[in-house]
Amino acid sequence: MAALNIVLCIATFIQFSIAQRSPTISYITQTQIKDIGGTVELSCSVQYTQDYSVIWMKVDKNQNSYSLPISTGSSLILHDSRFSLRYDPSSSTYLLQIKDIQETDAGYYQCQILISPSNRVTAEVELQVRRPPFISDNSTRSIVVSEGEAVEMECYAGGYPSPRISWRRENNAILPTGGSIYRGNILKIKSIRKEDRGTYYCVAENGVGRGTKRNIAVEVEFAPVVVVPRPRLGQALQFDMDLECHVEAYPPPAITWEKDEVTLSNNQHYRISHFAVADEFTDTTLRVITIEKRQYGQYTCKAANKLGTMEGRVELFESIIPVCPPACGSARYAGAATISTSTAALFITILIFIFRNFRSQ
Repeated sequence: MAALNIVLCIATFIQFSIAQRSPTISYITQTQIKDIGGTVELSCSVQYTQDYSVIWMKVDKNQNSYSLPISTGSSLILHDSRFSLRYDPSSSTYLLQIKDIQETDAGYYQCQILISPSNRVTAEVELQVRRPPFISDNSTRSIVVSEGEAVEMECYAGGYPSPRISWRRENNAILPTGGSIYRGNILKIKSIRKEDRGTYYCVAENGVGRGTKRNIAVEVEFAPVVVVPRPRLGQALQFDMDLECHVEAYPPPAITWEKDEVTLSNNQHYRISHFAVADEFTDTTLRVITIEKRQYGQYTCKAANKLGTMEGRVELFESIIPVCPPACGSARYAGAATISTSTAALFITILIFIFRNFRSQ
C-alpha cells in the first residue's frame, strides 16, 4: 500500500512538473540573404505550447509600435499569395515561406509564443534582400567649369549589399587624379585643365547583377587657342588663295578676320567660312579671291569668348608662279568660263617665267 502511494505521488509530481514547464522556442532560422524574386523559408520550432498561440510577425525595429501579423497557429492572417504556412507536428515547427521576394520583404520576422497580453516568448530572424545597385538622384549629372577651378564630382548608390563606387574616363583615359580608376564617392580635381574635359563614368557594383554606371559630361570653359598652320603664303596676281586658322575654345568663340585693322566680310574679294570639327574645335578659312596688289599683306584671325581673346597672323605675299590649289580650284566659286580663263592665265604665267629664265642665261 505504501509503495502504491509513492508511485501515485511521483506520477502527480511529474504531471505537475510538466504542467509547470514554460513554453520555449527551441530553434529559429539564422539570418537569410536572398535575391529579389527568390524564395525563402523561415522555421520556428517550439516546445510546451499546447495551450498557447504561436504567431509569426514582421516587426520594424525603427518603428517600435509597428508590426505586421502574418499567422497565428497554423493559419495565415496575411492575405498575400506569396506567403504560405506549414506546420510540422512531429517537430512542432512552423514553416513560413515567402515566394517572389520583393525589396519590401526585407526586415525582421519574429516568432512569438503568446502567454498573456504582457508576456510572450520571442525569437527573430532577419531577411536581407539583395538588390542590384542603383545610382541616387543626388549624384552629379553634368558639370561646367572654367579652366583652373577646383572640381568635385559626387556619386552615391543604393542597393544591397552596399555598392562600391569607382570612377573611370571614356576610353580608359588617365584620370586627373592619376591612373585609370579612382575608388570613392567623391572625385576631386584641384585645378582642372581643358584636357580634362570629356565623359566620366561613375560605376556602382555590389556583386548583384552587372552593376550600373552614370555618364557625367564635364565641360571645361577656356580662352581661345589659335594655331596658324601656314603663317606665310605666296600666290600670283589674279589667283585665289586660302588663309587658315585652327581655333580651340569653349564656349565656342566669335571668329573674325581683319586686314589693316579693318574687319572683313563676304564680298567679291573675300569669302569667309567656319567649320566646327567638335564643340571645342573650329577651322576657319579666308579665301582671297582674284588677288589684287592691295590684297597682299598681313591678315589676322581673331577668336574671342567670355574668357579671353587670341589672334593668329598670316602673311600673303606675291609670287610669280601660281600655287595650285587653290588656283586650280576656283571652279568652287566660279563657272566654266572662269575655269578656262584661270587655266589659260596659269599657263601664260608659267611660260613667261620660263622665258625670263631662258633669257637671263
